[in-house]
Amino acid sequence: MTVQVGDTIPDVSLTYVPYNPDESLQACPVPIPYNLHKELKGKKAVIVAVPGAFTPTCSLQHIPGFVEKADELKKKGVDVILGTAVNDGFVMNAWAKTLGTKDKVILASEGGSGFYEKLGLTQDLTARGMGIRSKRFALIVDDLKVTYVGVETTPDLTVSGVDDVLAAL
Repeated sequence: MTVQVGDTIPDVSLTYVPYNPDESLQACPVPIPYNLHKELKGKKAVIVAVPGAFTPTCSLQHIPGFVEKADELKKKGVDVILGTAVNDGFVMNAWAKTLGTKDKVILASEGGSGFYEKLGLTQDLTARGMGIRSKRFALIVDDLKVTYVGVETTPDLTVSGVDDVLAAL
């Protein structure tokens, strides 16, 4: 079953590396847990999932849009912008540095928590050498309740891009 408006997001922990402006690009700090229920309780959040870090649409359009328009999202009441992918926390940290997300967008690894499975939003990209990944999607979550679900059915950004999310807020 796919996540629906009104559902509570799963109580899982992702992993991430907190933004540190003094950290060098070569540093590889150990990722720490990011428990969704603990971190998002009482907050409005946008959760954006991509099939993989450093992949073309994800790196050139999807996540950069949220970085570029983070201030607009915050003005509409968003407390947290969280980008996720199956990649491990070290890759997500390197990707955050490459994209310059700074403290605007948290990039966290799903890393086996079962988050995408619990949402019903996985896809099998084994034929393309990527294994089981998330579908490309965006959720708006308010105090752990889903208020918007935008799942892509084509390679384009039609319901999960930053402009779609802004329109839904």
